[in-house]
Amino acid sequence: MTTPIDESMLNAVRAARRERIYRLVRPFQEFGQTEASSGIVIIIAVVLAMIAANTALSSYYLDFIHHHIAVDLGFFHLDTGLQHWVNDALMVIFFFVVGMEIKREVVAGELSGGRKVWAPIAAAAGGMVVPVLVFFAIVDDPTARQGWAIPMATDIAIAVGVITVVGARVPAGLKVLLLALAIVDDIGAIAVIAVFYTDDINLTALGLTVGLLVLVYLMNINGIQQVPLYVVVGLFAWITAHESGIHPTILGVALGVMTPLQPWYRSTALPDLIQALVRRIRDNEIDPDVEHAHHERVGALLTMSELSENAISPLDRIEHRLLPWSAFLVVPLFAFTNAGVDLRGGALEEAASSSLALGVGLGLLIGKPVGVTIATWIAVRLGAELPAGVTWLGVFAVGLIAGIGFTVALFVTELSFEAELLLTQAKVGIFVASVLAGVIGLAMLYAASARLSER
Repeated sequence: MTTPIDESMLNAVRAARRERIYRLVRPFQEFGQTEASSGIVIIIAVVLAMIAANTALSSYYLDFIHHHIAVDLGFFHLDTGLQHWVNDALMVIFFFVVGMEIKREVVAGELSGGRKVWAPIAAAAGGMVVPVLVFFAIVDDPTARQGWAIPMATDIAIAVGVITVVGARVPAGLKVLLLALAIVDDIGAIAVIAVFYTDDINLTALGLTVGLLVLVYLMNINGIQQVPLYVVVGLFAWITAHESGIHPTILGVALGVMTPLQPWYRSTALPDLIQALVRRIRDNEIDPDVEHAHHERVGALLTMSELSENAISPLDRIEHRLLPWSAFLVVPLFAFTNAGVDLRGGALEEAASSSLALGVGLGLLIGKPVGVTIATWIAVRLGAELPAGVTWLGVFAVGLIAGIGFTVALFVTELSFEAELLLTQAKVGIFVASVLAGVIGLAMLYAASARLSER
C-alpha cells in the first residue's frame, strides 16, 4: 500500500519529469507553430510574385528584384541586384536558424538516439534518393540535369502549415515524423549545396573563413557572451565565405550548429537567486536614504534580468529572437524575389512539355511519397519504431506533404541554372507538384485521421 508521503513524492517526481519534457519540446513546438504561420505568408508572397510577373506590373517587379545595391568597404566591394543580396546574404539568417534547429534535434530532440530516430532518418533518405532517381529517369538534357537536387527539397514551413490544418485529429507522432524528416532533409540539402553547388575554391578566403569559425568556437568556450562581437565576426566570416567560392548559406548553418545549447548556469538555481534579490528589493523599501534605495533596487533588478537571461541557453535565446524575422521577413522576401515566373507568351505550355518540369514535378509528387514510404518500411523491418499513432497511410500522406518544395527547391533552382528558360521550366514543375502534393496529402491526412477515430 502506498503511503500519503510516498504518493506525494511520486507525484512530485512525475511533475518534475513532465516539466523536463515540456522544457525540451516547447521550443520545438514554438518553432513548428511559427513555421506554420510563416507558410501562409510564404504562399501569399508567391501569389503576389506570380501576379506581379504576369501583369502590367512585370517591369516594376523586375526592376525591384534586380535593383542594384552596392557595398564598398575598401577591402571588399560588391555591387549586385536585390535578388542576389536576398539569396546570398539574408538567407544566411534562415540557414542559421535551421542550423540551430538541427543541433537541438540531434543533441536533445527526436534525432538524439533510440530506435525511433531511424524512422525519420530513413524516411528523409528515401525522400531524397528516389526523387533524384525519378528526375534522372525523365530528364535527358545534360544541361537540365544540373538541377537534379531540386526535387530533394522539402519546405518545412508550408508542410507544417498543411498538417496543422487538420489540427488535433492528426496524431502527435505524425507531426513529429514530418518535422524530424524535414530536419534531416534540410541536413541533406545543405550537404548537397556544400558539395555540388560550390564554385571554384579560393583557398586563402576559405582558410580565413575556417579561422573565423575557430575564433567563434574559442569565444564560446571562454564564455564570451556579447552578441555584437559574434555579429562582427560573423559579418567578416560572411565576406570571406562569399569570396571563397562556397555558398555563404553554409556558413549560416555552421554558426547555427556552433551556438551553445546549454545555458551559462542551470535554471534550477534561479528561484533561490531571484528570491534573494526580491528580499533585497523589499529591504530597501524601508531605507530612509531614497537615492541609495533607488540604486540598490535598480541594481537588484538588473542582476535579476541578467540572471534570467543567462539561465536560457544562447541557442534558445537567439532562436527565439531571430525566428520571427526569418519566418516572416527573410523567407517570404526570398519567395517573392524568386517565385515570379512570367508564364505569358506560351511559356507555360513550353514548360509543361519539357522533361525538366516533368522530372522536377514527378520527383516531388511521386518520388517523395514513394521514397519516404519504402525507406520507412525497410527501416521498421530492420528494427526501427514508428512514432505512436502513426499508420502506413499516414506515412504515405507525410511523404506527399514532404513533396511541397517551394523555398529550398527554389533556392537550389537558382543555384542550378542561369538560363531563364530552364529557371522557368523548373519553377513550373515545383509550383504544380507542390500544390498537388499539398492538396492530395491533406486529403490523405483526413482519411488517415478518420481511420484512427474509427478504432
